[in-house]
Amino acid sequence: MYRPCQTAPAPLPSPPIGPVVRYRRLGLLLAFLCFTAVSPAAAQLPGPQEPIAPILSPPAQDPRRVLLGERLFHDLRLSHNNTRSCSSCHDVATNGASANAHDPALDGRALALNTLTVFNASLSFRLNWEGKFRSLEEHADRIIRNPELLASSPEEAVGKLRTDPETVRLFREAYGKEPDVASLLDAIAAYERSLVTPGSRFDRWLLHEPGAITAEELSGYRLFKSLGCVACHQGINVGGNLFQRRGVFQPLGAPEPAVVRVPSLRNVATTAPYFHDGSAATLPDAVKAMGQAQLDRILTDQQVAAIVAFLNTLTGIYRGNAVQAASATVDKARP
Repeated sequence: MYRPCQTAPAPLPSPPIGPVVRYRRLGLLLAFLCFTAVSPAAAQLPGPQEPIAPILSPPAQDPRRVLLGERLFHDLRLSHNNTRSCSSCHDVATNGASANAHDPALDGRALALNTLTVFNASLSFRLNWEGKFRSLEEHADRIIRNPELLASSPEEAVGKLRTDPETVRLFREAYGKEPDVASLLDAIAAYERSLVTPGSRFDRWLLHEPGAITAEELSGYRLFKSLGCVACHQGINVGGNLFQRRGVFQPLGAPEPAVVRVPSLRNVATTAPYFHDGSAATLPDAVKAMGQAQLDRILTDQQVAAIVAFLNTLTGIYRGNAVQAASATVDKARP
């Protein structure tokens, strides 16, 4: 069982599913157990058993497969009509998602659920809001086949790729063979495993750099723990490792789905709007709504500001730059 209070640097490949519902009293109990009091002399240092672990370096992989996967991630030929790619909704030049509450489907209508960031997706125990997929390869397969997204199939995409001598050459170099379904999905997954964002200021603090966060940010982190937010948002991905009922005490957002995989809070300051339906426009809005819906707490403006200050420290680094917020696209999805 994955234990939130452990400091293990990486999740198990396929940990057991966490409890569907964690009520406020359980959250408070876990927060109490995880919270470590510090003396004034050590006020800027992390405790010995923080419930959040830092992201370290990306896993070692064959760079040829990662580069090929990056090329495929942006390849329009993965869609049936050659008009979109994975990067159409997941902009890795900014926040790994988009700024839209709902990205458009192929027919222009709004997708039912807000797009999750692809950054650090490999650190979650399941993928997508409903947690339907256990592996990046399985997820890539289903995205390609999804009639609302790429409306194709890996087999169709492979057929197109085999007509391109340059792409065939890259597959031969990376896999020793021409493109096939297994290597196509493996390359995309290899690239997505590289999309981790270490180096956040909070990670630096966890690694004993006391000046990496301010007193206000540290106060926000302690409040995040003491209120019970950490009951669901913990571990290396600050979430992403269990399911939770949406709206335990009060309704939260659109009615579907009732149970969601808890999202990661990594880079959360850059991924507005929030929730599965994109209904929270700003991070303070999201924090206040979560306090009421999940903890049965009406947070003061001061408490909200402190927690937001902490959440701002979770923005990591990708290819030498801090992850940035995305700009809303001009082509809005139709309701």
